[in-house]
This record gives sequence, structure tokens and C-alpha cells, in this order.
Amino acid sequence: MEEELSLSYGESGKPVQATLSSLKMLDVGKWPIFSLCSEEELQLIRQACVFGSAGNEVLYTTVNDEIFVLGTNCCGCLGLGDVQSTIEPRRLDSLSGKKIACLSYGSGPHIVLATTEGEVFTWGHNAYSQLGNGTTNHGLVPCHISTNLSNKQVTEVACGSYHSLVLTSDGEVFAWGYNNSGQVGSGSTANQPIPRRVTGCLQNKVAVNIACGQMCSMAVVNTGEVYVWGYNGNGQLGLGSSGNQPTPCRIAALQGIRVQRVACGYAHTLVLTDEGQVYAWGANSYGQLGTGNKSNQSYPAPVVVEKDRIIEIAACHSAHTSAAKTQGGHVYMWGQCRGQSVVLPHLTHFSCTDDVFACFATPAVSWRLLSVEPDDHLTVAESLKREFDNPNTADLKFLVDGKYIYAHKVLLKIRCEHFRSSLEDNEDDTVEMSEFSYPVYRAFLEYLYTDSISLSPEEAVGLLDLATFYRENRLKKLCQQTIKQGICEENAIALLSAAVKYDAQDLEEFCFRFCINHLTVVTQTSGFAEMDHDLLKNFISKASRVGAFKN
Repeated sequence: MEEELSLSYGESGKPVQATLSSLKMLDVGKWPIFSLCSEEELQLIRQACVFGSAGNEVLYTTVNDEIFVLGTNCCGCLGLGDVQSTIEPRRLDSLSGKKIACLSYGSGPHIVLATTEGEVFTWGHNAYSQLGNGTTNHGLVPCHISTNLSNKQVTEVACGSYHSLVLTSDGEVFAWGYNNSGQVGSGSTANQPIPRRVTGCLQNKVAVNIACGQMCSMAVVNTGEVYVWGYNGNGQLGLGSSGNQPTPCRIAALQGIRVQRVACGYAHTLVLTDEGQVYAWGANSYGQLGTGNKSNQSYPAPVVVEKDRIIEIAACHSAHTSAAKTQGGHVYMWGQCRGQSVVLPHLTHFSCTDDVFACFATPAVSWRLLSVEPDDHLTVAESLKREFDNPNTADLKFLVDGKYIYAHKVLLKIRCEHFRSSLEDNEDDTVEMSEFSYPVYRAFLEYLYTDSISLSPEEAVGLLDLATFYRENRLKKLCQQTIKQGICEENAIALLSAAVKYDAQDLEEFCFRFCINHLTVVTQTSGFAEMDHDLLKNFISKASRVGAFKN
């Protein structure tokens, strides 16, 4: 797949937006099973998931929102009502009209699917009640699971080998199925036949991400903490022990680290932090932790991928393979790769982590539902984006640093309180602007057209100043996010100073925490040497309060 092409994935129900969206076809050619489809059929695919003990089953959706299945149909996992294998795609009529938001599968295999409306459907292997329908009969057709979920909207699903986990829009986690090691989190080891809310330590927490290993479960909460339960024989819970955990337990070793995502392999775990760093723990017999050796690890260990920030981690409960993608678009893999043990992150030529699993995982299965958005129709938002800085349709231009930026009065008045008043009785078609630099003011105007910004962290500081001045709170948040993503030892003090200056408290806390975590290097930078006296005094006082100077 070309690096520039626009992909969006439905794993969490929240698509990741594209750079270009001219892609008409999902590139699934790296999965052997798709060689059974004709070129015409491949061109219609919009979402796909390859699963099964040998990567011999697939479910995909087409441009017409039809769902097709193909493969060996073990335990009726194709949902067709029989156990007949099929070498030709067959339409899954029982889910007609449903749009898939996310999907996961177990080892049986069993399938758990959530629709864009938040409904849950399950089918396939059910010897351990992993379908959540109260029986242990294999499910040959999709069954709507509503017990304890009837008023809930499910946004994410995850399957272990024989248990299931779902996350709701209000941050609750429900689990069911095989529970021999406590992976359902109920406090016992009895199998759970219907969805049960995972409580205990998670009772008053808001979960934002879930994952399952072979026989363990994990949830990330909105404060950045990670809660774990289930099988721990390889240290995959990260608790520093190997005892199973029948109820959720917080990973204390990640104290002070804010985790955004968790991904589980067969018996190892990866997490991604808000600073773009990766930690790994658990089984390591194939080097899947990326630590340079094959020793199991029961505490989180940092994985050194490269200088660049990591934006995505990937693992799958059926494989001992790990992958990560950097902000610059590089894709790395480590662990079991086609029979080899790769003990350190290895740079691949791929442009997406999915291809790592297609080409190197055993079995070759998808680690998430892969999706693509076609560009057959321009939405209102897309049309407006195209009109930014277009002199042919503009009725207003801003002169900044000797350069023009073209805009539309009506849009500026609709989008921004400041322009609503300043342009009210203004007949001029040119506005001179000297308070802000050209890159900053251009980014501000472009934001009003696109709802997004693309700036270096240093320029984002200037935009933060503008956002504060114009009382644009959402823009202020976006600037803080950009600054967080671009923070490094060299600019940390400058960004901390800016956060203090513009009263961006969340950003100030983030920058301060970064400085404390990288104290030795930060204190040797020119930024620290030139730090404002009052800020330096406050920094030292606050750092001592959090124990930064303890021997």
C-alpha cells in the first residue's frame, strides 16, 4: 500500500483520519486467503478481517455495505448457518443493513462484532460460553447479545482465546466466557455465560481502551492507568509476579506514566504512552518484548524503537509478534517473524502495521479490522477545506508579513466570535495584521476551515498565544496537544515557560512531568541555563516536592 494513501481503522470505533483520501480499494493482497477472490471482488472491499487458527477465514464488507465471508468455517465461525467450508465468498445475509464498527475473534474461533449503532453480535465456537448467549452450543449464525448491554452503546471489542470483552461509550467494561485463570475478572474461576460488568477497582473508573491476551484482560482508563486481570504465568500482567489475578489490579510500576493504548500478544503486553514511548512485559521466548534478549519480564520494560515518537502499537492474542509505527511513518516489527526470533525492533519497508501481520505473523491474521474510506463524495467539511486560501472564491484577504492569505467573510463570521464583531460593518476586502506572524495567523485561519492544525511545537506556542487572545478554547486544546507531541529534552523548558505564560495548566503539568522524567538531560540544555529566575525558583521548589532530588 502506498505510504501517502488514506487509511482509517475502526478498531476503537473512532477512525484515524487520512492524509489523502483518494483510495478506491483496500489493499489486502498480502494475505494469502484473498488470492481466492477475483480482481473485481477485491476492488469492492472496504473493511476486512482475516482470522482462524491458520489464517484461513476472512470476513469483509463491500462498498455496498454487504458482508461476505470465506474460508474453512471451523465451528461455524463464518456465521452462515452451517459448517461447510467455502472457497468462494458467501454473503452473510443475517447481518444485512448492519455497519461494522469493530470486530475481534478468539482461538476457536469465535467472533465478537460491534455495529456503528453500538449493538453486539457473536457467533462461532462456544464451548466456554464465549458468545455470551447463556449457552455452550456453537453459534452458527450471528446472535444479538443484549443481556446487561441493552441500554449500552459498545464502542470497542476484544477477544482472548475463549473469552470476550467489550467497552461501552460510558467507559464500562463487560466480560464473559472462559474464566479458568480469572480472565473475566469476576473474582472466581467459574465460566461466565452472559455479559457481566467488570467492577472491583474498575467500578468508578472510565475505561478508554481494552485488550485481551490468550487468557488475560486489560483496560486503560482515562487517567492513563492500566488495570489487568487473568492469567499471569509469564508475567504478562506486569505486576512483578506470576500469580493469576481474578479481579482487576492496577499496574503500580507504571505510576507517573500516562498510557494511551494497550495491545496484547499471546502472552506478552505492549503499552503506548502519551509521550509516544512503548513499554513491554510478559513472555519473551521469541524476543517479542523487543528488549534484546529472550528473558520473560514481569515488570514493564522500555522498548527503544528510534528517536521518533511512536503513534501506534500492534499485537494479536494468536501471535508472538509485535509491531509499532512512528510519527514519521516508519513501521518496525519484532518477536516471532516467519519462524525467526527478532529480539530488537527491526525497521520494515511497510507503511502500515497490518502488513507485518499479513507477511510475518504465524498465523497470518489481522490484528484489527482494517478499513478504508472512499472519496466518491465531498462532504461540506471537505468542500470548505478546499476553499481555504483560494483567491478565486475569496472576498477577503489578510496581509501578514507581506504575504496574502485569502478567506471568506461569511465563514469567518460563522466560525469565530472575534470575526463576528470585527467584520460586522467592515466593507474592506483587505485586513492588515501585524500582531502575529504569517505561519501562526495562516494556521489560525486554516483551523477555521479544517478544525485541525499542522504546526511545529514552537509555532504552536505562537498559535496558543493567539488562541488565548481570541478566547478560542478548542484551538487552545489542539495547540497543547501539538506541543505535547513535539516535546523533547531540548525544547521542554521553552514549552514549559509558554504553558505558564498562557495559563495552560494541563500542558504545564505535562511539560513539568516530562522535565522531571528527563531531568539530567534537561538541566544541561541551553533552555535551562537561560530560564527565567522566577520560573526556575518555582521549578526547583515543585521538583523537590515530587522527590526529584532524593538520593
